[in-house]
Amino acid sequence: MAEKKEKELSFEESLEQLEEIVKKLETGDVPLDHAIEEFNKAMKLSKVCDEKLKNAEEAITKLVKENGEIVDFQVEE
Repeated sequence: MAEKKEKELSFEESLEQLEEIVKKLETGDVPLDHAIEEFNKAMKLSKVCDEKLKNAEEAITKLVKENGEIVDFQVEE
């Protein structure tokens, strides 16, 4: 099965791959060229995770009123 592109992965899949790369790089047993490739892949995964979190945050902070109007969520004190 071919690997999915970073943007096609779910947040959880992206985070799991990112964690695997970090563990691999922390060992120090990775050749420099491979370490650079893995670092670049990790940066892409990190960006995808950040975008997905921002999108989720935006979706969560919106409320839909009964009339269909979308408003920002605000805590009433």
